Amino acid sequence: MERARASAQGQAAGAGDRTFDIAIIGGGVNGCGIARDAAGRGYSVYLCEQGDLAIATSSASTKLLHGGLRYLEYYEFKLVREALTEREVVWGIAPHIVHPLRFVLPYGRGMRPWWMLRLGLFLYDHLGGRKLLPKTRALDLGHDVAGAPLKSELRTRGFEYSDCWVDDARLVVLNAADARAKGAVIETRTRAVAFDRAPDAWTLTVEDREAGTRKPVRARVLVNAAGPWADRQIGAARPPLKGKLRLVQGSHIVVPRLFDHDRCYIFQNPDGRIVFAIPYEGDFTLIGTTDLDYQGDPAKPAITPEETAYLCSAASEYFARPVTPADVVWTYSGVRALYDDGASAAQAATRDYVLELNEEAAPLLSVLGGKITTYRHLALDALDKLVPHLGPAAARRGDWTGTKPLPGGDFPPGETPALARALQHGREWLADADAARLARTYGTQAHQILEAADGAPEARRSFGAGLTVAEVRHLMGAEFARTADDVIWRRTKLGLRLSTEEVAALDAFMAQERRSAAA
Repeated sequence: MERARASAQGQAAGAGDRTFDIAIIGGGVNGCGIARDAAGRGYSVYLCEQGDLAIATSSASTKLLHGGLRYLEYYEFKLVREALTEREVVWGIAPHIVHPLRFVLPYGRGMRPWWMLRLGLFLYDHLGGRKLLPKTRALDLGHDVAGAPLKSELRTRGFEYSDCWVDDARLVVLNAADARAKGAVIETRTRAVAFDRAPDAWTLTVEDREAGTRKPVRARVLVNAAGPWADRQIGAARPPLKGKLRLVQGSHIVVPRLFDHDRCYIFQNPDGRIVFAIPYEGDFTLIGTTDLDYQGDPAKPAITPEETAYLCSAASEYFARPVTPADVVWTYSGVRALYDDGASAAQAATRDYVLELNEEAAPLLSVLGGKITTYRHLALDALDKLVPHLGPAAARRGDWTGTKPLPGGDFPPGETPALARALQHGREWLADADAARLARTYGTQAHQILEAADGAPEARRSFGAGLTVAEVRHLMGAEFARTADDVIWRRTKLGLRLSTEEVAALDAFMAQERRSAAA
């Protein structure tokens, strides 16, 4: 941790007295993906994020790497093909935080025709060059275990197809950590408050939101990856964006586990939308999402009573045991910054991205739209647009990010259980459940956490739910965490298990660690 802290402090100290190749505004999946790609090619990179990494849209997804089956209805074949291909690529570089899932699609009267579903799933299987994931198959839900939780009239026939689950916030953090390891300067809780554009460079004024101090940052090109804020900061201060954003709120509910198997459900609703029910963190089921046009502060989305009722009703149309608002143990909402293609309904708005390059002076690249599955492809396209303004890279060129693992991902897909067993070897103090959680959260980097705890009983002290001092120190030193909220909701989901008192103790410990580091 000390090495990571010293590296971060050294990078931050040098951010104001050099000219970077690229400055990036926004620490979501797109900004951090671009930072990783650029730094790995040898460009100098600066990124600032006004809050924590993945604090907004990028931690509020349905946690899926998927092609988007329903997008086929809107003829988004290019987007679906690209996303389907990326599922297995990202699984390959991050097998600890990406896992294959099988989705059950029940069929009943009044739904899309059987032939249409079969055709859509045939395309879904073949558009993206599927190699590792199992293909679609028909199900007899009267005999398959997946039919047991459903209403009796739905225990007839259906389909089962493949997609992947991803820990969305960790995907962002690992991209940022890898970018920093390759030389990028990553500053969280740092807001760009002023932008000065000259023919040859941008000069940003950035403010440390905790200390209140300001400094200049100079870069040859600027990337606006601010998500829902993309047209409010840079977009408002510079020549206006040609494209428009459509802000759409998506909300999710989490309830106690509704079924005992490990498959997921995709439900068709009478309004044409679909809702997922997904096993979540072992003891829970995640249900989502909604699509509502959003007008408020992008930092303050919150689920409405109507959204909760909608999701409960949608699930209750299929499950034999009704889901009610009283069952909800946690909710989360996010604002998606979609490219506004003029669709009449929020659910029909494209999930594809547009990269808008303004070359009137020092280049400005603005990212409009996108989805988490295609973040890596978006970064490739962004670098293709920027390279002519930067000159050839000093190191890697081309599509290197699809083959080099993210931190902790240097093991084969599907081998997370074997890694968990390896972590336990010689550690009688490590419980099975804790080893499994560490493996699927940190991959091979869990070895570093446990080695720090092996010789120091104090570092094995738990704040609850298996969260140790050693793990928290790793998150602070290597993964940019500063508060308990960063740890329990974005680096892990242990907020579902920790008590109020345990969270307060964690926050006090982290505050003391920050004071010690600053001394």
